[in-house]
Amino acid sequence: MPDSTHRTNNNLQAYWMPFTANRQFKEAPRMLVGAKGMYYTTDEGKKVLDGCAGMWCVNAGHGREQITEAIRFQAGQMDYATAFQMSHPLAFELSSRLANQLPSTLDHVFLANSGSEAVDTALKIALAYHRARGEGNRTRFIGRERGYHGVGFGGTAVGGIVNNRKQFGNMLGGVDHLPHTHNLEKNSFSRGQPLWGNELANSLENLVALHDASTIAAVIVEPMAGSTGVLIPPVGYLDRLREICTRHGILLIFDEVITGFGRTGASFGAERFNVQPDLMTMAKGLTNGAVPMSAVGINNLIYDALMEGPPEIIELFHGYTYSGHPLACAAALAALEIYENERLFDRCAELELYWEDAVHSLRDRKNVIDIRNIGLVAGIELLPRDGAPAARGYDCFIQCFREGLLLRQTGDTVALAPPLIIEKEEIDRTVEILGNVINSLD
Repeated sequence: MPDSTHRTNNNLQAYWMPFTANRQFKEAPRMLVGAKGMYYTTDEGKKVLDGCAGMWCVNAGHGREQITEAIRFQAGQMDYATAFQMSHPLAFELSSRLANQLPSTLDHVFLANSGSEAVDTALKIALAYHRARGEGNRTRFIGRERGYHGVGFGGTAVGGIVNNRKQFGNMLGGVDHLPHTHNLEKNSFSRGQPLWGNELANSLENLVALHDASTIAAVIVEPMAGSTGVLIPPVGYLDRLREICTRHGILLIFDEVITGFGRTGASFGAERFNVQPDLMTMAKGLTNGAVPMSAVGINNLIYDALMEGPPEIIELFHGYTYSGHPLACAAALAALEIYENERLFDRCAELELYWEDAVHSLRDRKNVIDIRNIGLVAGIELLPRDGAPAARGYDCFIQCFREGLLLRQTGDTVALAPPLIIEKEEIDRTVEILGNVINSLD
């Protein structure tokens, strides 16, 4: 019999935490037990200002009663409905509402449960589209260095963060990568979009020449790369990618899991940067983080190409048990209503300059080597310690939490992306805590 003497009702060892140094965490746990508005509450009763909207997702702030009530009502009416060959009204209502909010060419929506699932769904739809058009040889994907597209095998393969890839072998074959756009020498301390770097998109032409356009299905990029440390697209960069993809018949996928639902001061990054993708992934802010859910926006040409043949034939052999889950649909509809009624996307745009000035006030703090911002997002990059990359960034994260501020940390970059309900006084407090902590670090 297995030894069960170590088991208790709440044993920290049982839970293998994601993207976490488990042994380190369990020596000194950081437990959150409540959340309301802009603040978490720890198990010690301490209030912590949420400087990263949970994980880029709680755009309308925590504990929104309208979302809670929508989930509660739906759970009492119908907790689950199969998504295969059956459905329920909320799935269609949500998809219609999303389609009305997406860029004008994205009229169809496929529902899933996480950003990772949305990415793999978009990749599969791209392959199915080319096959339906008689171009089944288009199987190659082009991602980007330092890109993050979730943790499925497809998303990890097209992603470009080394630590996310190195343990898992070859993953999806036939993938290549564009260079990232980060350049401290030319673009450090840019406000908004950096002016240098649109020519980096021309690397796509080199990959087309290497592989031939007839083998490439899609290019996938984040309009703003978030998880890698907030990399803002140079002026004209996304436009150039769109132009090259169009000319070569390659689909352009925007991964808007982070940039969607107001984060950049517009509904989506596609709107902020005025570039139309062929497919768009979204998640996180879709339900304000209340229930797992994601979606893929799909343009008419792709959808129509797969709607050929006998109407009784399944057009896409893909989906999830929880696609369009009733509780997630209810949460998403309530979240979208809050965003609209409270004009939170406009509010983000209105606060952007105040936010920009506040975060750039940290420019002269010790060991700050770059600050990047757009919408209500900022990345503050710290000088790495000799022989200890990421150590200063981690210490900043831990010390900020102790001082009452939660932020994100990637390597030696700390990221801020607060709920869109943040007040100016809370912006000031965020920057004050972070500035003091940065100055205190060796």
